[in-house]
Formats: sequence, C-alpha cells, structure tokens
Amino acid sequence: MNLFHLRYFVTLAKSQNYTRAARQLNITQPSLSNAIHGLEAELGLALFVRQGRNVVLTSEGREFSRIVDHSLTILDSGIEQLQHQNNEQTVIKLAALRTLSTRWVPGMVREFLQNSQQDVRFEFTNENGLSPQIIQGLRAKHYDICFCSKVDEQEDIAYFPIASQALVVITPTDHPLATRNQIELSETLAFDQVTFSKRSGLAPIIRQLFAECGGQPHSVYAIEEDEAVAGLVANGFGIAVVPNMPLLKTLPVKIIPLSFPTWQRIFYMATLKDHYQSPAAKDFIDFVHAHHADIRQ
Repeated sequence: MNLFHLRYFVTLAKSQNYTRAARQLNITQPSLSNAIHGLEAELGLALFVRQGRNVVLTSEGREFSRIVDHSLTILDSGIEQLQHQNNEQTVIKLAALRTLSTRWVPGMVREFLQNSQQDVRFEFTNENGLSPQIIQGLRAKHYDICFCSKVDEQEDIAYFPIASQALVVITPTDHPLATRNQIELSETLAFDQVTFSKRSGLAPIIRQLFAECGGQPHSVYAIEEDEAVAGLVANGFGIAVVPNMPLLKTLPVKIIPLSFPTWQRIFYMATLKDHYQSPAAKDFIDFVHAHHADIRQ
C-alpha cells in the first residue's frame, strides 16, 4: 500500500473536494483520482461517494480514515523522534585528574571543537577523583574517555600516553633550600615533608625513589592530591616532592629540579575497549592520538 496514496486519501477526506485536495498536495487532479481509485481497488471498498461537486466518505471510508489517521500519527511521531535524536548534539563524557583538567584537557577540547565540523558537546565530570576512581568510573561506563595515570595492565582498558611531568622538589620561598637551582633527593631527608597518602598512585613511586637514596622522609602530612600537597607547602608546612604541574607557577613556592634520581610521570588517555564510541568520540580519540604521537611510555 502506497504511503503517498494514504496521505492523499487523508487530505481528500478532510477537504471533500478533488480540486482543493489536489492543490493542497501540489499534484494534478487526475493523479489524485487515479491514486484514490487504485486505493479503493486494492481494498475492494468504495471510500468516497460523489455529492454534487464534492465527495463524502462512505461508512467504510470513515472507518478507514480513522485507521489511517491513527497509523500516520504514530508513523509521523516516530519519524519526528528519530529526526530529533539524529539532530541532537553528540555528548562526549570526559573525566580527568585535576592537574590535567585545569589546562590540558580544556585546551585539547577547544582545539578539537575549532577543527571539528560535528555538532558535539563535551560533558566534564564534577568528580575530582584519583586515577583508580576514574578508571573505576570508566569501567562502569560513566565516562567515554578519561585522562589519568595508568592504574593496571588489564586488557579491557586501552591506554595512550598523552603527557608527562618530571618530579621536582618544592619549598616555601623562605626555606633554606629555596636558594638551590637543582637538588638530589637525598638532600631533602633532613627536612619535614608533605607526602602523598597511600591512596595516591605517586606514593609507592616516591617511596621507591627515596629507598634508592637510603631513607624515607619525615612526613608531617600525607595528602592524596597533588594540588593539596602544593598548597600546604606554599603555606609553610614543609617541603614536598611533586610533579612539575602548571599550578606551581601560581603559588609562592620555589621549584627545584631533581638531579638524582630522575623520574617522569606519564599521563594517559584511557578508553574502555568494549564501549561503544560515537563517531564524534572516535574523531576526538583520533585527534588526541595525532597530536600526541611523540609521547612514549
């Protein structure tokens, strides 16, 4: 049954006049007549009877009109819904460590949007979690793409290196070590330190580096997040070994490069291998790959 013919039928049933209906449909009157006659022949029913220059529905025509009206309403509503969904912005859900979410991630998103032809919106998580929490959220499919440290080697997560940070020593500006331009880690053991708590992925790494130097620092506070550690140092609570993050340049601290041992913290883009990615999300992943292909583990 021809969908156009059904729409012709509905229009004629409402106008009750072939000339007006043909004009509304922008077709010729013979074309409309042929369509209605074909529909009646297919159904084996008379749908209209002439009444002067007009036509009126038969009893069968009225029942058929009710059925067609209902069916076309459902069909048109479904088509409209699909078109609306198709025209909606694609949403890409991101999660990132705070140290990456202040500059690196917003900068990458802005550059992608400036070069993308797709209608896409990025949704940033309000949670400022640590890498294990972020990866847990990724596995629960709360996010499409994450930017964090590598948590484990399980095969369900694809990690791609996107940035690195060297470890540095930071001190208050009036600290005895603040005059140094570089320092060995062992030279910091004589001073109180703000360290990373066990929940931080950096804690075991820094403990291992200190072990190589023959001791462990005296910890006055153990904090989870990089920014909080730096904030305590800026307020005179001790010195710390932290990644050389952009935030440090905004705080009243002295940044001292480590001469020995040296170590770099690698950040990754993490995606769930079996998670459906929209075309826009795939484009963003490819965009990050292309812009950071020179970062190596």
